Amino acid sequence: MNAISHGDRWVHLDTADLGRMPAAARAVLRERTRHEDRHGPYELDEHVHDEVRPELDARLAHLLGAPSGDTVLFKGAADAFDTVVSRLPLGPRDRVWTTPYEGVAHLTTLFALRDRTRCALDVVPLRPDGDLDLEWMAAHIDDDVALVSLTHVPAGCGIVNPVEEAGRVLAPHRALYAVDVSYSVGQLPVDAARIGCDLLTGDGWRFLRGPESIGFAYAAPRLRQALAPYGVAPAAAPHGAAVAALNTALALPAPADAYRELAPALRAAVEEIPGAELIAPGRTHSGVLAFRHAELPAALIRRRLAERGVVVRKTVAQETPLFLPGRGVTTAVRASVHGDNSVQDVDRFAEALREAVREGVREGVRHGRGAAAVPAPVPAPAGAPAAVPAGARAGLRVVASAAASVPVSAVAAGASAPRPRPSGRRHLSLVPAP
Repeated sequence: MNAISHGDRWVHLDTADLGRMPAAARAVLRERTRHEDRHGPYELDEHVHDEVRPELDARLAHLLGAPSGDTVLFKGAADAFDTVVSRLPLGPRDRVWTTPYEGVAHLTTLFALRDRTRCALDVVPLRPDGDLDLEWMAAHIDDDVALVSLTHVPAGCGIVNPVEEAGRVLAPHRALYAVDVSYSVGQLPVDAARIGCDLLTGDGWRFLRGPESIGFAYAAPRLRQALAPYGVAPAAAPHGAAVAALNTALALPAPADAYRELAPALRAAVEEIPGAELIAPGRTHSGVLAFRHAELPAALIRRRLAERGVVVRKTVAQETPLFLPGRGVTTAVRASVHGDNSVQDVDRFAEALREAVREGVREGVRHGRGAAAVPAPVPAPAGAPAAVPAGARAGLRVVASAAASVPVSAVAAGASAPRPRPSGRRHLSLVPAP
């Protein structure tokens, strides 16, 4: 199905990075770009404003379960998050919560917010199975918490975080609630009303299969009031041709739930490979799957799969710097399924992966330090310890609640760090280094 619909032999299992635009959307992008070249930008802008935007606003509202007219277009989710969060009027007494699954772009914005406002930045701990610790959230939420940022599905693995359950914990309190759905919208149901969030951000080029450099944000009335008089308008709007192409992509029938039908087969294909380790924390998973091999580097596996006509992605730990480094992961292979994939695509991936690994092991390809460069599989971490290397890079210190603190610079130099509690469920606070 994948090869037939796109007229080539490739099996595309990288929608989480860049979805394959439908032919109709690609034609609109090309047509509107050519029209602008001939007639200038003003006519295109007028067409987009008068005809395209009303349709797109209605489609986004329906897709996100949000009121019509409360969505804003940006150049991407990171742009939307940075624009909105950087305008929040926080102060030194405020606290911001993030999670080990936060992406590096959003963490950069949160670090900048902390530096500007002197607020505290805390990492919500994980349960031993890798799920967010909602009990901890319920026990520690108070009116000092001004913002909570969660990602529905992170970039580095396929866990589905319980954003609706977290929303119910936060609802009675002051905290603004931001949720990023870049890796979930288009493959999982997303409903801003059920989530109860104040800010919902997403990219248009992944599972929605629109063009690159366009994203969106839903901003609830409470958030808009908090941002007055600055508002939520972007510093630079996406190109009009991209807006028209995304509108066309959203107008097409929604594909089947690939994460229900194909993701289990994708997972089984990896589990059958000797030496492969799934990076799959938590109890609920999406159509995004990350894994690594004990002997073969991710870059090699990706190349060998590409030679066999299968497109996947090599992901690096710093895309999710508070989680993957704590598992000893530096790089991994990430595959993702979409509704335009088929069972035959997954079968072809399984065959190509077996051949690629067999060939790589036979040739004796190893990491720079040999097979020992990849540690043995470990249980899903409590999440917080992964913040240590991230803190070191950000000039922070890591503080374990109810325990002594050691500056990260000292840890990096070899000083003894506080021993974690036996339960392994430390809560870490990121605060300015002294």
